[in-house]
Amino acid sequence: MTTQEIIDKLPYGKSFLFVDELLHIDENGAKGTYTYAKDLPFYESHFKSYPVTPAVILTETMAQIGLVCLGIYLLENIETDQNISIAMTSNAIDFLKPVVPGEKVTITSEKVYFRFNKLSCKVKMENAAGEMVCKGNISGMLISKENG
Repeated sequence: MTTQEIIDKLPYGKSFLFVDELLHIDENGAKGTYTYAKDLPFYESHFKSYPVTPAVILTETMAQIGLVCLGIYLLENIETDQNISIAMTSNAIDFLKPVVPGEKVTITSEKVYFRFNKLSCKVKMENAAGEMVCKGNISGMLISKENG
């Protein structure tokens, strides 16, 4: 499966897709990028005089690249008749620097474990200068999708 095929399988619409490019993926982790467009609607109000990317969006970006893309890759190698997906179940993230409109970030994840239908990853986000923006752990569970 190619990196573009993995991105195409992500279950998000255009306005909630936080993956521009998947640079690398294997059974041990993933690495990808995203650039936060200056015209994203949340910048209007978060914050009015100094717009920054909300922490929940930073977490979602790390989850999409570091957990969901990796989960899709890992699931492709498991033979199953079920229509399954992966959903975030927990996270513990430390936020170190703000991310401003127009900024490009790189997310790297390292698989901690994948067993008993649970995937846990160590994730980090760096800005274009190579500075750590945030880091932590994100976990998710495989779930069956109803009605395929």
